[in-house]
Amino acid sequence: MGMTRLFDLLALVGLLGTSAPGHAAALSLPGYADAAGAIAVQHQGGTVDPYFVLQALLLARQHGLDTRTYDVPWARWLLARQKPDATFDRFCRTGPAWTACKTADADDALLALWMRFIDTLPPAVRQEPAFVRSQAAAGATLQRLVSPPTGVYLVSPVYMHALFMDNLEVWTHKPAHAAAQNPQRTSFGASIQQVFWDEAQQRYHVSTQPEQKGEALRFYPDAVAQIFPHTVNFPFIPGGARLHYRRWMHLHRAEWLRQVETDFAWGLIATVALQRGDLVSVRCWQHKALPARHGPHWTVTDEVVQQILQARDIAPTPPEKNCQ
Repeated sequence: MGMTRLFDLLALVGLLGTSAPGHAAALSLPGYADAAGAIAVQHQGGTVDPYFVLQALLLARQHGLDTRTYDVPWARWLLARQKPDATFDRFCRTGPAWTACKTADADDALLALWMRFIDTLPPAVRQEPAFVRSQAAAGATLQRLVSPPTGVYLVSPVYMHALFMDNLEVWTHKPAHAAAQNPQRTSFGASIQQVFWDEAQQRYHVSTQPEQKGEALRFYPDAVAQIFPHTVNFPFIPGGARLHYRRWMHLHRAEWLRQVETDFAWGLIATVALQRGDLVSVRCWQHKALPARHGPHWTVTDEVVQQILQARDIAPTPPEKNCQ
């Protein structure tokens, strides 16, 4: 069997390995979640960023973990803090309470993730009038962020530029496609590809800001942006997902595995490796990142990723040259 076929087979096995909801391993977030339903970005941390929590819970569900312990308490906690314009802030711990302390990085992705998350709640909960109103208001606010000339979503009414990774997350919320429909292109996905792909440089631009094109490339956001389409199964990746993934790993794998030393563990990329059947890279990530578990370089998303791997009995590789 050729290596290409083997990678495809392993990827399929990885995807089919997701447990049915009734038999799923339960997500466990002690030190991240509190009794009121809030979930911090870091273990015993002082910040709640709704974007990262929604990303983590949706990722856990996507990969077969049972998130029911946290779904409804978190949804009610965040619903109570939704602003009149349907957007959300970030929150800091003030004694025993959480208070709004920062605006969101980007409204478009956060609104899309919130609406997707509401759709995952039990029917009796998501049909409550408060959640129905919340989802409708979020949808209306998101729709106002469409840029008709380009067919992509802007960050917010204040920041009138578009971000590649944000638009990919909005793309995962299917109702957002119709609002973004551009008569010059066949689909919202085609608009994203047209706006952000640079054919000459063979890479995606992070932002539509003109100055971004001249900035020095960094792991985040630039290298992360190149692998991000794989996290949402974006179908427009030039050359196909398999070859694009291998090229990214050739260029950035060592840099990715070093990130935990100075930045964050970036476990989200390990889920891409898992889907591609690249268990060597998955285990190398565990080997490099797990010593930092629950520390300042570890987020709730990283914790979810490790629990996904644990549920599949995937353990760290021993030290070897493949992890350099």
